[in-house]
Amino acid sequence: MSLLVVGLSHRSAPVSVLERAALGADAQIKLLQDTVAAEPATEAAVLATCNRIELYADVDKFHAGVAELSTLLAQHSGVGLEELTPYLYVHYEDRAVHHLFSVACGLDSMVVGEGQILGQIKDSLAKAQELHSAGRLLNDLFQQALRVGKRAHSETGIDRAGQSLVTFGLEQLAEDMDVMAWARGKKALVIGAGSMSSLAAATLARAGVAEIVVANRTQDRAERLAEILTAADDTDVLARAVPMESVPVELTRADIAVSCTGATGLVLAAEEVAAAVEGRTGRPVAFDGADSVGRTADKAPAPRANADSADVRQTPLPPTSVGTDENCPLDVAAVQGGFSVLGEAAVAGMDAATLEQHAAWAAGSAVDRREAARRSPEADAELITALAATAATVGRIPERRKPEPVVEVPRPRPALSLLDLAMPRDIDAAVHRLAGVRLVDIESLAEASADAPMAADVDQVRRIVSDEVAAFGAALRAAHITPTVVALRAMAADVVANEIARLEGRLPGLDDKHRGEITQTVRRVVDKLLHAPTVRVKQLAAEPGGAGYADALRTLFDLDQETVASVSRAEDSTEKNRGPR
Repeated sequence: MSLLVVGLSHRSAPVSVLERAALGADAQIKLLQDTVAAEPATEAAVLATCNRIELYADVDKFHAGVAELSTLLAQHSGVGLEELTPYLYVHYEDRAVHHLFSVACGLDSMVVGEGQILGQIKDSLAKAQELHSAGRLLNDLFQQALRVGKRAHSETGIDRAGQSLVTFGLEQLAEDMDVMAWARGKKALVIGAGSMSSLAAATLARAGVAEIVVANRTQDRAERLAEILTAADDTDVLARAVPMESVPVELTRADIAVSCTGATGLVLAAEEVAAAVEGRTGRPVAFDGADSVGRTADKAPAPRANADSADVRQTPLPPTSVGTDENCPLDVAAVQGGFSVLGEAAVAGMDAATLEQHAAWAAGSAVDRREAARRSPEADAELITALAATAATVGRIPERRKPEPVVEVPRPRPALSLLDLAMPRDIDAAVHRLAGVRLVDIESLAEASADAPMAADVDQVRRIVSDEVAAFGAALRAAHITPTVVALRAMAADVVANEIARLEGRLPGLDDKHRGEITQTVRRVVDKLLHAPTVRVKQLAAEPGGAGYADALRTLFDLDQETVASVSRAEDSTEKNRGPR
């Protein structure tokens, strides 16, 4: 076995890198074709999802295979090899099998236990079969991965450990509410009509939304999805299809929008989302910390002071002299810049002795700190009163030494909830800062799922994976010796045929009945002689290190190496030319 996988996922790379490295359908096809055309690889399959890009191959050389697969990934993703390399992982032979089986069971998913990955593995295999890039090894591997994933979901409670990205994303949007209670009666817009978008639409329908609008670049696919949603027996949702050009208008009507397209650029810019919310609410929409869209707080003009106002915050303080005044008792380096040492910020929270030092310094004299520390509380009170009178001409001393804790105002429920499940992203990340909008995307889902508790069933799934990896390795090693066994039996059949022909030359008068009996007898003798060693050699070959038994068999029986190789090529050709199942 020479199985090699090179890839990157949400566990090895930041979302920004995954986003840039995302492979479209055409890029995946070209990657497969170039991989099987490369010297080290004879088979190839690509598993590309919203949070992973993996290239599987059967290679004849490990180091050459890693170099070639890494280079091809970089070329077709558009991310330079030097930049991509730190985020790549490599698995070989049994470790590669273990990795794919874990992926199929949902153990490596962003949301542990989600089952959608099984459909993505099936699609990956179908594409490799269609392009004839999958031979015996990858066909067997991916089909077994699908069986292992189904076994994990049927025999354990791994489904309880997580759910699909759609469900998890909706839970994040609903925050502290039950998803069904949160979604009930809302209007939803689904952008895209692929597998993920269809799953999102079906999930929203079951959650109880009142209406679903499907927008897609191919109108027929949008209409088909809308028909399926409307005809479903378990929901009574109203669904309709619209062209992509109608998205801005539909966004003003929607409470929830889910986007998952294959677009390489943004589908929804921050300005479009802001305009939609403004059209819905009738009020200008601002970024958090800004007074209008596109203008942040640090760029906003400062408010003009009202000359008639008594608000001390609008009273200009004397110019700061931090770092220039000598003998100032304050630890000015520990105080934030932009204040006057004679003003409020400098004296907030000081004890009486320090206040006295400051007051005396401000009045132009110095006070011995040790002498001030020996004063009585009554004297302290008098000093504070004197300080207040002195500071009245230059600023204001706060009435409290410690500021009141800031009361956090609860943020109101958003007017529009957005779920972006695309990679690369469909919705501008700047929408995160739009007031009145909540955006959940792949990056925020990764952060939210990092601390998600693991279900107890995960350990059981891991045991299933380990057992299945061992069984697959044994079967693969046993299969490795099959061409040798086939070649041995073919050689034995040739020996029988030659001996029967020689017998007929010696006994030309032999009738058909006797000739048939003799032929059958000789064949039975040969079969019985070969049965025990061939069965035993298959058993031994299935054990770790059993590959050497094939070499021993070829040596003992002087089998032609080319005959064995031709059997292997014939089997691989059958696998690679087999269409999708």
